Amino acid sequence: MNRRDGRLYNQMREITIQPGYVKHPHGSALISFGDTRVLCTVMVEEKVPPFVQDRKVQQGWMTAEYSLLPAAGTVRNPRAGYGNNQLKGRVYEIQRMIGRALRSAVNLKKIGQRTLLIDCDVIQADGGTRTAAITGTMVALELAVKRLMDEGKLTENPIETRVAAISVGINKGEILLDLDYPEDSTAETDLNLVMTRDMGIIEIQSTAEEGHFSKVQLDQMLKLGQEGIEKLFVLQDKALGIKK
Repeated sequence: MNRRDGRLYNQMREITIQPGYVKHPHGSALISFGDTRVLCTVMVEEKVPPFVQDRKVQQGWMTAEYSLLPAAGTVRNPRAGYGNNQLKGRVYEIQRMIGRALRSAVNLKKIGQRTLLIDCDVIQADGGTRTAAITGTMVALELAVKRLMDEGKLTENPIETRVAAISVGINKGEILLDLDYPEDSTAETDLNLVMTRDMGIIEIQSTAEEGHFSKVQLDQMLKLGQEGIEKLFVLQDKALGIKK
């Protein structure tokens, strides 16, 4: 199958991660997957929500918000909270996924009574925005933790693993890695995969849009997704200046 942009079935789009993209957050990164661009930031609040504060064991918290900027797509996306445009169920689902993925990387008991506030703003959307947000936010999170440690607010690194995410799908019967929007919107099956640095699975979101898919196809998608995620960890290392 010839993909519209000339990629092979197992080839990701051109990916770049620009750390420290904006000045004021504790950590930030602009991540691009082809024409998809997501600004990921992490800011720190020196308090925790009441439901965390009331727990017997002291810990911090981490939460995520996700939004599409009005001009991110081909049709203007109204801003949430203006007029009658409230947050949609899809947005809640995506930001909950981002929060779950990043919390799995951090020992919340080690961040103290503070909240790490994640914001993922899609500047331009062409498929794979949620997986790009998770992968980019991991870089922003590591930068935020480094700053907290440099400021003496943390005595030990709470990050226990690295996470990254990628999309996989079945389009016209062929399994493809890192779907862009035209591929994703016409796919028979789409799958979002989140994994840790040691290749542990955090989350699999997969839906057959038409018909069904087999276990053999599921195994093939997971294998292809893992291969892509391994490459994403290398790109994260490069963005953070980590030499292996």
